[in-house]
Amino acid sequence: MKALVFGSLNIDLIFSVDHIVSPGETISSSSLIKSAGGKGANQAAALAKAGLPVYMAGKIGQDGTFLLSLLQSYGVNTDRVVRYEGATGQALIQLDKNRQNAILLFSGGNAQITIEEILRTLEEFGRGDLIVLQNEIVHVQKIMEAAKNRGLTICLNPSPYDQKIETLPLDLVNILFVNEIEGAALAGKGAETPLPQVLDRLVTRFPGAEIILTAGKDGAYYGFKDIREKGAIVDMPVVDTTGAGDTFTGYFIAARSRNMPIDRALAIACKAASYAVSRMGAMEAIPLAAEIF
Repeated sequence: MKALVFGSLNIDLIFSVDHIVSPGETISSSSLIKSAGGKGANQAAALAKAGLPVYMAGKIGQDGTFLLSLLQSYGVNTDRVVRYEGATGQALIQLDKNRQNAILLFSGGNAQITIEEILRTLEEFGRGDLIVLQNEIVHVQKIMEAAKNRGLTICLNPSPYDQKIETLPLDLVNILFVNEIEGAALAGKGAETPLPQVLDRLVTRFPGAEIILTAGKDGAYYGFKDIREKGAIVDMPVVDTTGAGDTFTGYFIAARSRNMPIDRALAIACKAASYAVSRMGAMEAIPLAAEIF
């Protein structure tokens, strides 16, 4: 099985602040770190670090060349990442004293991907392969439809969640990864709804998809037909939550590719995410397979 991540590649600018800035407020940052990010790139790094053969597809400017070098150092094949004359996607991240974050995105190359580039990339993948998608690039619907026509297993992480998600052919998804906010929105439930109820609603709404609902310190939930499982985190100090969900996604897919049972795959993915939040950065913080399996 080959895993194709068709997604975003970003340059992350991480500002350490006392608190997340409020409207009209100006505050100072105690530090600034430039690092590699983008949900697509993060998930590709997680899959590769977890031991899967991974191919990254997306679009960057000349300012993003270091992203490819870093991904390649983890074993990600970046031959399908297109370069163009504009800017690479950017993420401005505020990280407060409680280690919570707020993120502002500029799409850059993530919004410049063409349908021709999509179709050309997918020609190299087929039945038995897997594609991982998020909501930080254009033409996600076209990618999903073309991937399904070629027999790929579709994994979707609808993040960041917006109204565009409801226009996607969600019935084509085989594995759906959502956090508490995304899960409640897709389930049509309020934020106060108990997570098992959110999970049940998602299983009913998407009967053909395995549902994985991540819940921060509460671990993660799994639902598919009549199956329900729950995984717990490993208690570790929280330094930076950026990329925790992407780490979970990559390690869950990798664990399942090793034919691990659901409960074990959840435990592996929760452990990997717990390690990631104990370190600074996004893909640099993702643990290696030897630390987790």
